Amino acid sequence: MVDTDIFKALADPTRRRVFEKLAGGSLNASALRDGLEISQPAISQHLAVLRAAGLVREQRQGRFVNYEVDPDGIASIGTWLARYRAYWPKRIEALSDLLKDMDQ
Repeated sequence: MVDTDIFKALADPTRRRVFEKLAGGSLNASALRDGLEISQPAISQHLAVLRAAGLVREQRQGRFVNYEVDPDGIASIGTWLARYRAYWPKRIEALSDLLKDMDQ
């Protein structure tokens, strides 16, 4: 299931930081390592997990590879959240009604 891959990928705090950095724009692996105390192979592994989950895509420019957020991955997260967005207003309204009934 794609949702599972996405949430597993984002469960790791280092991958979340990498993903957040990419939300600011396209970066190469060296730039992504700035501020993170991890090796080049480790950043490559984190990027591979994010790519496999569909959250990040790469674009080769000459001998450099730049990474950026994949909009389709973000759309998948939005679709998943939309399923629950409709649930909460109904539940809150029901709770509000219950509390009003208890006050009377």
